[in-house]
Amino acid sequence: MNRELRREDIELLAPAGHWDAMRAAVANGANAVFFGVEKFNARARAANFQTDELPDIMSFLHAYGVKGFLTFNILVFEDEMEDAKRLIEACIDAGVDAVIVQDLGLVKMIRELSPDFPIHGSTQMTITSPEAVEFTKPYGLERVVLGRENNLKQIKTIGEQARLPMEVFVHGALCVSYSGQCLTSEMWGGRSANRGECAQACRLPYDMMVNGEHKPMGDITYLLSPKDLAAVELVPELIEAGVTSFKIEGRLKSPEYVANVTSKYRAAIDKYFDGVDAKPSKEEMLELQQSFSRGFTYGFLEGTNNKKLVEGTFPKSRGVFLGRVKEMTREGVMVELEAPLKRGDGLVFDAGDPTKKEEGGRVYDLKQRGAKVEGEVPGGLVEIVMGRNDVDLKRVRVGDRVWRTSDPALDKRLRATFETDKPYRTFPVSVSVHGEAGQPLVSLWTDESIGATVTVASELPLAVAEKRPIDETLLRDQFGRLGGTLFELSDIDAQLSGPVIVPMSELNRMRRRAVELLEAERRRPPAYVKRPASADSDAVKPAPRPAKPRLTALCRNLEQVQAVASRTDVDFIYADFEFIKQFPAAVEAVHAAGKKIALATPRIHMPGETGYFQNILRLKPDAVLVRNTGAVYWFARHFTMNPSADHPELIGDFSLNIANHKTANLFLNDAGLSRVTPSYDLNIQQMIDLLGKSPTDRMEIVLHQHLPMFHTEHCVYCTFLSEGTDYTNCGRPCEEQRVSLRDRIGMSHPVRVDEGCRNTVYNAIEQSGAEYLEEFLNLGVPSYRIEFLEEAPDKVVEVLNLYGKALRGEVNGTQVWRSLKATNQLGVTRGQLVK
Repeated sequence: MNRELRREDIELLAPAGHWDAMRAAVANGANAVFFGVEKFNARARAANFQTDELPDIMSFLHAYGVKGFLTFNILVFEDEMEDAKRLIEACIDAGVDAVIVQDLGLVKMIRELSPDFPIHGSTQMTITSPEAVEFTKPYGLERVVLGRENNLKQIKTIGEQARLPMEVFVHGALCVSYSGQCLTSEMWGGRSANRGECAQACRLPYDMMVNGEHKPMGDITYLLSPKDLAAVELVPELIEAGVTSFKIEGRLKSPEYVANVTSKYRAAIDKYFDGVDAKPSKEEMLELQQSFSRGFTYGFLEGTNNKKLVEGTFPKSRGVFLGRVKEMTREGVMVELEAPLKRGDGLVFDAGDPTKKEEGGRVYDLKQRGAKVEGEVPGGLVEIVMGRNDVDLKRVRVGDRVWRTSDPALDKRLRATFETDKPYRTFPVSVSVHGEAGQPLVSLWTDESIGATVTVASELPLAVAEKRPIDETLLRDQFGRLGGTLFELSDIDAQLSGPVIVPMSELNRMRRRAVELLEAERRRPPAYVKRPASADSDAVKPAPRPAKPRLTALCRNLEQVQAVASRTDVDFIYADFEFIKQFPAAVEAVHAAGKKIALATPRIHMPGETGYFQNILRLKPDAVLVRNTGAVYWFARHFTMNPSADHPELIGDFSLNIANHKTANLFLNDAGLSRVTPSYDLNIQQMIDLLGKSPTDRMEIVLHQHLPMFHTEHCVYCTFLSEGTDYTNCGRPCEEQRVSLRDRIGMSHPVRVDEGCRNTVYNAIEQSGAEYLEEFLNLGVPSYRIEFLEEAPDKVVEVLNLYGKALRGEVNGTQVWRSLKATNQLGVTRGQLVK
């Protein structure tokens, strides 16, 4: 054990979607709770709390010495900025211990309102490297929540280099996409994951298409549905890697789940600091599975293992695996149990197709060798008898998997931890008493856990005692009667002059008053500096309509680059290749044509991956398309340290999640980017609102593209086309094969790999904003990007010429739309731009 670490340095952070879950978290050992209110949080489907409940929430949590963090982990649109400001002011007034924030513009707003109100950088910020942490430091973030894709070695590196407290998810559902980088729900249903409205497209079935042909996968159809994270066995390693906050996912989960998971991680952390084996027992792991489990994995904490991350046969919680049906009987089924079972437990029979109705219900009886068994059967061959009205046994087959989906006894035990009239925790108080005859009895009560002291004096003066004077033993008995309160007496020191006495009723009153005062001290909200709200001084008027708007093209292979450079009048080309070995040829081709080129960084930056940025600079491009804050920080710092060099301009891409003018200004002014691309989460009205307050002459809008929906560390090529587990042993099938995922309506969405072996799933249908071009021009936007994916060079030239005509006013946006719709086999979509 690392002896420098202290138990009090480690925080166990539990979720709460409602009051019962919050009570469950506190009762089972959470040091902090994160929760959302009715707006502005990434769990819009949760019950959530109301803003006017904030004082009561914080009073409750602080009474138990628990911190409360409000989740504000979504992008904030322009028309919501005033509401966002009011919510932050309410948090400051209520003494919220921190807000968990995704939107960097919101971070700026908070700092305008208060220099010391605590901010935590959400995992939605996609912080995965020391450089990304450094980017946040000028804005005074107290801690960052690292991406779920960071492994233990990377976490340790980030902590040692960036030196900011780190919060890491340790349990719960895993997003297959990088948080903050998933656009699937937005594309398909206008329900943005960056707005707390994720429709969980990753949990849907897909067919795997390889080079255009369907690859049979048996019962593996949930190709993007990861198992659930369960890192309780890695608690020691996480502590020693420098993790200071252990975060449990689950604001949509039941209070029983919160109680169960919180208690298990509390025990593991305490065992570590007690110097005993922190590993959970088999029974404890089964209880964790029972509350919610799609199968457990360490996620990426021990490194990438694609085979262990996604199993692919079911997308929802199954609970505990009991075994397979070995034989059908007249009353039920025979199963060789791999886990305990008892009467009343809930079961489901899994025939391998979760899309169809599954048989399940309560266990009515258990039999072994023909005799009924009372109590729990720990394992072995058993006949399970189900209620006749619960299960149609004709639909159950030998070989079906059997899962225990509920355990009423466990739920009852978990509910008992928080459904109680007793305090969930008590805190030691020490009392110092002094007095003399004719003067009040004075008591000083000190809450040892927070260091607060209150003074309570008797209303009656002390009298000379003729017999049985009060002494330390009597005072300990009277003042120690603290049952039902938050306190317990730890020590008492009585300094009394002579034999004195006061009525017992007075001692009881003093004790009750001391409890009131001490509790008020615990509940007192922290005081933050709060500045008066000011007008938007950084909002600007849009630029005038550009005289010569510019068309740019983003190409994903060398042939596309060569076609744009030699056959069109587009003079600025982005190269965004799967494999950077073709970058030099792209730079050479573009410069030979007398045009400019920008090279794109990956969307994700991990520790030790700055060599990619150095390679880009060696090729001397005219610009760099930066896609993450780690890259923004690295390039800006490199330019500062090398002031005499001829530096390329830095252009911010959509993945920086710019949804309001404050975020735009942060990247343009603070970070020094030359121009930026608005977030793909904006519909047309939200885009217009953003442009109406931003320096539009420094904006570039992506007008045409295949939307990049999922961006994930999980590699479907490795998982399903190789025997390997990661890039070191997969054989690189991505270099020989082309994979797409066919959805339920028959659309095949291409899957492409970047230099870091991360996958991007692109929407099958092209998206065009041509119909809104006139509005963008009137708002002063001068630059419009057309992005290609797999188009042949002739098609690239055709599409660019069409948009070129639109920019010159030779055709209007509607004509562009109709032309694209007529020439594209799958048609074209307006995508998320539709209101």
